Amino acid sequence: MSKQNWQTLAKELKRELGLKHVAIAITFSQDAPSNAAQYEGEMPNPSADGRTGKVPAGCVFWTAATEKTFTTEPEDHYNCSVGSVTHGLKTLEDVMDNEDVQGLVGSGWVSPEEAMQLPFVKQRYNHITYGPLGDTTVDPDVILLRINAFQAMVIHDAFSDVEIVNKPQCHIIPIAKEQNRLAMSTGCILSRVRTGMPPDEMTCTIPARQLEAILEKLKVRREANAAASAYANQDGRRFADLA
Repeated sequence: MSKQNWQTLAKELKRELGLKHVAIAITFSQDAPSNAAQYEGEMPNPSADGRTGKVPAGCVFWTAATEKTFTTEPEDHYNCSVGSVTHGLKTLEDVMDNEDVQGLVGSGWVSPEEAMQLPFVKQRYNHITYGPLGDTTVDPDVILLRINAFQAMVIHDAFSDVEIVNKPQCHIIPIAKEQNRLAMSTGCILSRVRTGMPPDEMTCTIPARQLEAILEKLKVRREANAAASAYANQDGRRFADLA
Protein backbone atom coordinates (compact mmCIF):
# COMPACT_ATOMS: atom_id res chain seq x y z
CA MET A 1 0.00 0.00 0.00
CA SER A 2 1.34 3.47 -0.84
CA LYS A 3 2.17 6.25 1.60
CA GLN A 4 -0.78 8.19 0.23
CA ASN A 5 -3.12 5.33 1.10
CA TRP A 6 -1.86 5.26 4.69
CA GLN A 7 -2.23 9.04 4.94
CA THR A 8 -5.84 8.74 3.83
CA LEU A 9 -6.57 5.86 6.19
CA ALA A 10 -4.96 7.73 9.10
CA LYS A 11 -7.25 10.70 8.45
CA GLU A 12 -10.30 8.45 8.22
CA LEU A 13 -9.37 6.71 11.47
CA LYS A 14 -9.00 10.05 13.24
CA ARG A 15 -12.36 11.21 11.90
CA GLU A 16 -14.31 8.06 12.72
CA LEU A 17 -13.07 7.89 16.31
CA GLY A 18 -12.35 11.56 17.01
CA LEU A 19 -8.82 10.69 18.07
CA LYS A 20 -6.91 13.20 20.17
CA HIS A 21 -3.56 11.48 19.61
CA VAL A 22 -1.84 10.46 16.40
CA ALA A 23 -2.29 6.81 15.42
CA ILE A 24 1.06 4.99 15.57
CA ALA A 25 2.39 2.56 12.98
CA ILE A 26 4.54 -0.26 14.37
CA THR A 27 6.57 -2.34 11.92
CA PHE A 28 8.75 -5.37 12.63
CA SER A 29 11.56 -6.08 10.13
CA GLN A 30 14.86 -7.86 9.75
CA ASP A 31 16.47 -5.13 7.65
CA ALA A 32 16.84 -1.55 8.77
CA PRO A 33 14.34 0.70 6.99
CA SER A 34 16.09 3.04 4.57
CA ASN A 35 14.00 6.08 5.47
CA ALA A 36 13.92 5.84 9.28
CA ALA A 37 16.70 7.14 11.48
CA GLN A 38 17.89 5.19 14.48
CA TYR A 39 16.26 6.26 17.74
CA GLU A 40 18.53 8.75 19.43
CA GLY A 41 19.42 8.29 23.05
CA GLU A 42 22.07 7.00 25.39
CA MET A 43 21.92 3.92 27.54
CA PRO A 44 22.41 4.43 31.29
CA ASN A 45 24.69 2.27 33.37
CA PRO A 46 23.27 -1.26 33.64
CA SER A 47 21.24 -2.29 36.66
CA ALA A 48 22.57 -4.94 39.01
CA ASP A 49 21.20 -7.67 36.74
CA GLY A 50 22.66 -6.09 33.60
CA ARG A 51 19.53 -4.45 32.19
CA THR A 52 19.74 -1.22 30.23
CA GLY A 53 18.22 0.32 27.13
CA LYS A 54 17.61 3.65 25.47
CA VAL A 55 14.28 4.05 27.30
CA PRO A 56 12.88 2.62 30.56
CA ALA A 57 10.45 0.42 28.56
CA GLY A 58 9.37 -0.13 24.97
CA CYS A 59 6.04 1.62 25.60
CA VAL A 60 7.98 4.89 25.92
CA PHE A 61 8.65 4.64 22.19
CA TRP A 62 4.90 4.97 21.61
CA THR A 63 4.96 8.49 23.02
CA ALA A 64 8.00 9.55 21.00
CA ALA A 65 6.45 8.10 17.82
CA THR A 66 3.65 10.68 17.77
CA GLU A 67 6.24 13.23 16.64
CA LYS A 68 8.47 11.37 14.17
CA THR A 69 9.37 8.02 12.63
CA PHE A 70 12.38 6.11 13.93
CA THR A 71 13.67 2.58 14.16
CA THR A 72 14.98 0.63 17.13
CA GLU A 73 17.13 -2.41 17.74
CA PRO A 74 16.47 -5.14 20.32
CA GLU A 75 19.05 -3.73 22.74
CA ASP A 76 17.12 -0.46 22.90
CA HIS A 77 14.23 -2.32 24.59
CA TYR A 78 16.13 -4.42 27.10
CA ASN A 79 15.61 -2.33 30.23
CA CYS A 80 12.07 -3.75 30.50
CA SER A 81 12.18 -7.53 30.75
CA VAL A 82 8.43 -7.95 30.29
CA GLY A 83 8.34 -5.82 27.14
CA SER A 84 11.35 -7.66 25.78
CA VAL A 85 9.37 -10.89 26.06
CA THR A 86 6.09 -9.63 24.57
CA HIS A 87 7.96 -8.16 21.59
CA GLY A 88 9.76 -11.44 20.93
CA LEU A 89 13.21 -10.08 21.74
CA LYS A 90 13.87 -12.39 24.70
CA THR A 91 12.25 -15.51 26.08
CA LEU A 92 10.59 -15.74 29.46
CA GLU A 93 13.35 -18.13 30.53
CA ASP A 94 15.91 -15.44 29.66
CA VAL A 95 14.38 -12.90 32.04
CA MET A 96 12.75 -14.80 34.91
CA ASP A 97 15.72 -14.18 37.22
CA ASN A 98 15.98 -10.48 36.39
CA GLU A 99 15.39 -8.16 39.31
CA ASP A 100 12.49 -6.32 37.64
CA VAL A 101 10.62 -9.60 37.04
CA GLN A 102 11.39 -10.85 40.53
CA GLY A 103 10.25 -7.54 41.97
CA LEU A 104 6.94 -7.70 40.11
CA VAL A 105 6.33 -11.31 41.11
CA GLY A 106 7.39 -10.68 44.71
CA SER A 107 5.05 -7.69 45.04
CA GLY A 108 2.08 -9.76 43.89
CA TRP A 109 1.65 -7.55 40.81
CA VAL A 110 1.85 -10.63 38.60
CA SER A 111 2.14 -14.35 39.31
CA PRO A 112 4.56 -16.72 37.58
CA GLU A 113 1.53 -18.51 36.13
CA GLU A 114 0.20 -15.29 34.62
CA ALA A 115 3.63 -14.50 33.21
CA MET A 116 3.77 -17.88 31.50
CA GLN A 117 0.51 -17.09 29.65
CA LEU A 118 1.69 -13.85 28.06
CA PRO A 119 1.36 -13.69 24.27
CA PHE A 120 4.51 -12.70 22.40
CA VAL A 121 5.78 -11.96 18.92
CA LYS A 122 6.89 -15.35 17.64
CA GLN A 123 9.80 -14.30 15.45
CA ARG A 124 12.77 -12.33 16.67
CA TYR A 125 13.24 -9.22 14.55
CA ASN A 126 16.29 -7.01 14.19
CA HIS A 127 14.29 -3.78 14.02
CA ILE A 128 11.04 -2.36 15.30
CA THR A 129 10.03 0.91 13.64
CA TYR A 130 7.61 3.42 15.15
CA GLY A 131 6.03 6.56 13.76
CA PRO A 132 2.82 8.39 12.84
CA LEU A 133 0.58 6.18 10.71
CA GLY A 134 0.11 8.94 8.15
CA ASP A 135 3.88 9.13 7.56
CA THR A 136 4.59 5.44 7.03
CA THR A 137 6.07 4.46 3.66
CA VAL A 138 5.83 0.71 4.31
CA ASP A 139 2.93 -1.50 5.33
CA PRO A 140 3.01 -1.68 9.15
CA ASP A 141 2.13 -4.71 11.24
CA VAL A 142 0.24 -3.03 14.06
CA ILE A 143 -1.55 0.28 14.55
CA LEU A 144 -1.61 1.58 18.11
CA LEU A 145 -4.15 4.09 19.42
CA ARG A 146 -4.47 6.02 22.65
CA ILE A 147 -8.18 6.26 23.34
CA ASN A 148 -10.70 7.41 25.93
CA ALA A 149 -13.74 5.60 27.32
CA PHE A 150 -16.08 6.94 24.63
CA GLN A 151 -13.81 5.73 21.84
CA ALA A 152 -13.44 2.38 23.58
CA MET A 153 -17.24 2.16 23.66
CA VAL A 154 -17.46 2.75 19.92
CA ILE A 155 -14.77 0.16 19.16
CA HIS A 156 -16.32 -2.45 21.45
CA ASP A 157 -19.76 -1.75 19.99
CA ALA A 158 -18.43 -2.38 16.48
CA PHE A 159 -16.28 -5.37 17.44
CA SER A 160 -17.77 -7.35 20.30
CA ASP A 161 -14.94 -9.88 20.05
CA VAL A 162 -12.22 -7.29 20.73
CA GLU A 163 -9.95 -8.64 23.47
CA ILE A 164 -9.85 -6.40 26.53
CA VAL A 165 -6.85 -6.94 28.80
CA ASN A 166 -4.96 -5.14 31.52
CA LYS A 167 -1.36 -5.79 32.53
CA PRO A 168 1.11 -5.64 30.99
CA GLN A 169 -0.13 -3.06 28.54
CA CYS A 170 2.39 -4.03 25.85
CA HIS A 171 0.95 -7.48 25.22
CA ILE A 172 -1.73 -5.98 23.00
CA ILE A 173 1.06 -5.70 20.39
CA PRO A 174 1.47 -9.48 19.86
CA ILE A 175 -2.30 -10.02 20.08
CA ALA A 176 -2.75 -7.78 17.05
CA LYS A 177 0.32 -9.02 15.20
CA GLU A 178 0.20 -12.75 15.85
CA GLN A 179 -3.51 -13.37 16.45
CA ASN A 180 -4.77 -10.81 13.93
CA ARG A 181 -7.24 -9.46 16.50
CA LEU A 182 -8.17 -6.07 17.85
CA ALA A 183 -7.10 -5.63 21.45
CA MET A 184 -7.67 -2.98 24.10
CA SER A 185 -5.73 -2.55 27.31
CA THR A 186 -6.92 -0.72 30.39
CA GLY A 187 -3.22 -0.04 30.91
CA CYS A 188 -0.77 -1.09 33.57
CA ILE A 189 0.81 0.90 36.35
CA LEU A 190 4.33 0.30 35.02
CA SER A 191 3.47 1.77 31.63
CA ARG A 192 1.46 4.65 33.07
CA VAL A 193 4.35 5.69 35.31
CA ARG A 194 6.93 5.37 32.55
CA THR A 195 4.93 7.10 29.80
CA GLY A 196 2.92 9.58 31.86
CA MET A 197 -0.30 8.33 30.25
CA PRO A 198 -3.20 10.00 32.08
CA PRO A 199 -5.74 7.99 34.10
CA ASP A 200 -8.57 8.62 31.63
CA GLU A 201 -6.79 7.02 28.67
CA MET A 202 -6.24 3.45 27.53
CA THR A 203 -4.74 1.84 24.45
CA CYS A 204 -5.93 -0.18 21.48
CA THR A 205 -4.12 -2.12 18.77
CA ILE A 206 -5.39 -2.90 15.29
CA PRO A 207 -3.93 -5.43 12.85
CA ALA A 208 -2.82 -3.07 10.07
CA ARG A 209 -3.98 -5.40 7.31
CA GLN A 210 -7.56 -5.13 8.60
CA LEU A 211 -7.72 -1.35 8.86
CA GLU A 212 -9.85 -0.68 5.78
CA ALA A 213 -12.49 -3.22 6.82
CA ILE A 214 -12.40 -1.93 10.39
CA LEU A 215 -13.00 1.63 9.20
CA GLU A 216 -16.12 0.50 7.36
CA LYS A 217 -17.58 -0.94 10.55
CA LEU A 218 -16.61 2.12 12.57
CA LYS A 219 -18.41 4.35 10.07
CA VAL A 220 -21.60 2.28 10.46
CA ARG A 221 -21.37 2.54 14.26
CA ARG A 222 -20.70 6.29 14.15
CA GLU A 223 -23.85 6.84 12.10
CA ALA A 224 -25.89 4.56 14.38
CA ASN A 225 -24.58 6.34 17.47
CA ALA A 226 -25.44 9.72 15.95
CA ALA A 227 -29.02 8.56 15.35
CA ALA A 228 -29.32 7.12 18.85
CA SER A 229 -27.89 10.32 20.34
CA ALA A 230 -30.41 12.44 18.43
CA TYR A 231 -33.25 10.27 19.73
CA ALA A 232 -32.00 10.46 23.33
CA ASN A 233 -31.72 14.26 23.14
CA GLN A 234 -35.18 14.62 21.66
CA ASP A 235 -36.74 12.24 24.17
CA GLY A 236 -35.04 14.07 27.03
CA ARG A 237 -36.73 17.35 26.15
CA ARG A 238 -39.95 16.09 27.76
CA PHE A 239 -38.13 16.02 31.07
CA ALA A 240 -36.45 19.38 30.50
CA ASP A 241 -39.88 20.95 30.08
CA LEU A 242 -40.73 19.90 33.67
CA ALA A 243 -37.85 21.92 35.14
